[in-house]
Amino acid sequence: MRRYLLALAATLGFAVTSLPADAAVADEVENCAACEAVLDLALANPRREGDRARDTWRHPQETLSFFRVRPGMTVVDYMPSGGWWTRVLVPYLGETGSYIGLNPDVTAASEGWKSYANLAGTLPEKAAGWTGVPAARIGAYNTDGLPPALNGTVDRVLIFRELHNLKSEGWLARELNTARALLKPDGLLGIEQHRAKADAPDAYADGSKGYLREKDVIASVEAQGFQLVGKSEINANPRDPANHDAGVWTLPPNFRLGEKDRDRYAAIGESDRMTLLFRKRP
Repeated sequence: MRRYLLALAATLGFAVTSLPADAAVADEVENCAACEAVLDLALANPRREGDRARDTWRHPQETLSFFRVRPGMTVVDYMPSGGWWTRVLVPYLGETGSYIGLNPDVTAASEGWKSYANLAGTLPEKAAGWTGVPAARIGAYNTDGLPPALNGTVDRVLIFRELHNLKSEGWLARELNTARALLKPDGLLGIEQHRAKADAPDAYADGSKGYLREKDVIASVEAQGFQLVGKSEINANPRDPANHDAGVWTLPPNFRLGEKDRDRYAAIGESDRMTLLFRKRP
């Protein structure tokens, strides 16, 4: 782990003067006390300058710790979009780890989803520019183009605020089945999702507003061969009433209503979110 920290620091352009003593490395690798230092370096990367304002709401250190993500793992980042998590995960996983961006199968999707096609042809070069890591080290696929050899090789599948899209488009069961096939026997699925109130009506919690009821998410995921092993309030925001007519996009960073009540929505902050961890069932 000490060598990893030194290599990462050199890659990111930092000088590291205080690292764990060699005698303690074996124990620290076991309990991953050093993972925090590795992630601190990745989060301090100057390439993340434009991302850092959202750390307050996305809690990357705490979230990846809860999802038990470690350097050297193979991790799928589901629907990486603009690369916010890509810029964290690629340097954190390091040269011994593997980052894989994954988009859904959109071959029969509506026109609005066509830009999500051909992730293999677009993400590696973008991610290389975002992170400084060679494009050859960035895996990228749509689920209809996954090589069968990847099945059973992934340590973590992470889905950040995308389940509402999968539910709205009718893809949820299909994509969760793909995630389950990719995971190792002891693999974990981490989900962060905008959270509707427990008594929200079906019409509000159907995905069209961005919010889903936690009990529904748990039931849907467990129905596809997973078992809930942990819940966290890391990304909770009790100020969010989760009842916006224009959906979750009313809140920052989208501000769908423009200047209308902007100060009020800014004071609420980003959405209330559930953070759930599931294990693949045998």
